[in-house]
Amino acid sequence: MFVAITRFTFILAFAVLLYGVTHSILGNWLAFGISLSILALPLAYFYIQSARLKKYLQADEVENLPPAFGYLEDVFFRLQRAALTTKKRIVDVERQHQRFIEAFQASPNGIVMLDNQDQIEWCNSIAERFFGLSFKRDALQRINYILRNPDFVQYLSLRRFEEPLLIEKMGPGSNMSLLLQIFPFAENHRLLLAQDVTDLRKAEAMRRDFVANVSHEMRTPLTVMMGFLETVQSLDLEPQQEKEYFELMMLQGHRMKSLVEDLLILANLESNALPALTNQIAVFGSVFAYLRGDAEALSQGRHTFHFECNASVGLLGDEQEILSAFGNLISNAIRYTPDGGEITVQWDRNAKGQGVFSVRDTGPGISAEHLPRLTERFYRVDRSRSRDTGGTGLGLAIVKHIASRHQAQLQIESSVGIGSQFSLVFPVERNAEVIPSGQ
Repeated sequence: MFVAITRFTFILAFAVLLYGVTHSILGNWLAFGISLSILALPLAYFYIQSARLKKYLQADEVENLPPAFGYLEDVFFRLQRAALTTKKRIVDVERQHQRFIEAFQASPNGIVMLDNQDQIEWCNSIAERFFGLSFKRDALQRINYILRNPDFVQYLSLRRFEEPLLIEKMGPGSNMSLLLQIFPFAENHRLLLAQDVTDLRKAEAMRRDFVANVSHEMRTPLTVMMGFLETVQSLDLEPQQEKEYFELMMLQGHRMKSLVEDLLILANLESNALPALTNQIAVFGSVFAYLRGDAEALSQGRHTFHFECNASVGLLGDEQEILSAFGNLISNAIRYTPDGGEITVQWDRNAKGQGVFSVRDTGPGISAEHLPRLTERFYRVDRSRSRDTGGTGLGLAIVKHIASRHQAQLQIESSVGIGSQFSLVFPVERNAEVIPSGQ
């Protein structure tokens, strides 16, 4: 300001001095006109620069102002610097805001921001999918007008947000379970979080069913054994009767032992997060020899076996797990195939180069409605027959877990009255070429 006053004083003094020098030579009016012109030049320059500044302000391009001179030079420079700083701050805020939006969009949970009247201010794409929302369409709509679940409406109206709300079914035909909770923030605003707990609820239900099934499976042989023990303890039996009772108790004991062993195998497979080993397994050698011996011992001559193995096809994996999976498929075929039936066990490579282990029987077959559920724990097509044959109901569940650990697929084909075929198809990556001895 001091510099501007000094410059103006200098110009005024120069105009007065010029008038004093020239008025006697040029006359009063001409000298006055020249002096007035000198005073008008800064005013004209100031007006031009002011008009230019107005133009750049209206275009929001103050940072691009051309340089000025004199007093306006400092004014323009400071305006440019302020505009650049402000725009940089705005860009930083926008970037930070965009990062927050991207983070919310990346969240696996549904997020809805509500204002002080429960109107939707923003929501992410997961919330749109959970609640059937469209942010463009439903912005500033009250959330209870869109999410009309009675439990949620009551939860919202009571304003008791300390505990979450579980909604088992979001709407007709929907099996989705959501865990909702509202968190107040800022000035009477709220954040609605929604977590999909469908799989968790299913897992809890499966766990409850599993415990109930185990209890049921264990209770039956225990009840039988206790009944026999009470009979032996309370009655004076003939030696032959005692022997028969003890044999029946031993049979029930073996059944419980098999059940416990299968449960331990399943628990080990589920708890071991490591993938199956990739040791080379010579299926033609020890594996098929073990499977043949075990099958013949279990069948006791009641079935006809056909073992067909391509000696050049090996397998990469865990040999003990493979033996367990293959053995379970064969033992199932033996248990459910009537006496005199045929069982064919094959190991070969299909047209796609995948290793395939298959067990085909001439049993009664399985109806199509049962096929999708065969690998469920304790699921049986015929419970009475399964108990008579000594099955635990866990064999195919074990096979499925082992197949998954070897990236294999369990395929089941069955026709009622004709028989069934269970196949394990291993990916090409699990192949191992076996070079016959002597080559």
